[in-house]
Amino acid sequence: MPTQPTKQLETFDNPMPERDYTIRIEVPEFTCLCPKTGQPDFATLYIEYVPDRQCVELKSLKLYVWSYRDEGAFHEKVTNTILDDLVAATAPRFMRLTAKFNVRGGIYTTVVAEHRQSGWQPPEPVTLP
Repeated sequence: MPTQPTKQLETFDNPMPERDYTIRIEVPEFTCLCPKTGQPDFATLYIEYVPDRQCVELKSLKLYVWSYRDEGAFHEKVTNTILDDLVAATAPRFMRLTAKFNVRGGIYTTVVAEHRQSGWQPPEPVTLP
C-alpha cells in the first residue's frame, strides 16, 4: 500500500498571515473503536480555525485521521486529543473541533472543543443590510 496511516501532521506557511480568515474542513469518514465493546464508532469531524503562521496540509490530515481506525477511544478523549495535536502542529489564533458521532444504542454524541491563542480577539462580525 503506497500510503499508511500516521500521527504526523504536516503544515505549510499561511499565505495571508496578516489577515484573520477562517478555514473550515469537514471530515465525514472518521472512525475509531469503542473502548468498552471494540465496535466501530463513526463520526464527522468539523474543523474551523483562524490560522496564524501555519496551515494544516490536507493529505497529512487524512492520514492522521486514518490512524484512529483501529484505536479504542472515548468520544470526549479522542476529540480533545485531535484538537491538541492540530493546535500543536499549527499554533492557530483560534480552532474549534466539533465531532458528531453517529448513533450508538439510540444516543447521538457531539463533542465540541476549542482553543484560543492568548490575547487573540475575534474581529467584530459584519452585518450587511
